[in-house]
Amino acid sequence: MSFHDLHYADEPLLLPNAWDVPSALAFYDAGYPAIGTTSFGLAASAGHPDGGRASKELTGDLARKLRKLPVYLSVDIEDGYDNDPHVVAAHITQLGVAGINIEDSTNQELVDPRALAAKVAAIKERAPQVFVNARVDTYRLDQDATVSATLKRADAYVEAGADGIFIPGASQPSDLRQFTANIPYPSTCWRCRR
Repeated sequence: MSFHDLHYADEPLLLPNAWDVPSALAFYDAGYPAIGTTSFGLAASAGHPDGGRASKELTGDLARKLRKLPVYLSVDIEDGYDNDPHVVAAHITQLGVAGINIEDSTNQELVDPRALAAKVAAIKERAPQVFVNARVDTYRLDQDATVSATLKRADAYVEAGADGIFIPGASQPSDLRQFTANIPYPSTCWRCRR
């Protein structure tokens, strides 16, 4: 079963987020078939604030160490650590991971959805096997936090090639129903607490 297949299995995919090698080993020992990384956890463990592209080196270093584990690895790459889609795509190919989580905000501000869509398209062109989970930060940042604005962003990312959509902060059952009914790919919504 591939990492992509895990998103469509009968059981929900539980993707624990490691912030260092010991936490990843604990998740591996617990039997998880896939492990994610967390930019927040990596930055915090190094004494840095989350965001602002502070986790790039830490994420790359952890990914290199964890690639040896016989599990699928998905890494949180904030906004891709660069504005140039081709630079972002080149970075992803060097990570050698099964999946990534990339967000549509930089420094706590939403970016034009075309910017993330261009990054998603460049990643899928250069590394089509990588599962791209696009994070829509409208609800998390309380910026343009409406169902219609969020779906418009999600649609742009799906059209660009995203394999999944992540909407942290959305918690109203009526909103969640609309997201799951209108997003044709695996989507994840929960109240994001930091």
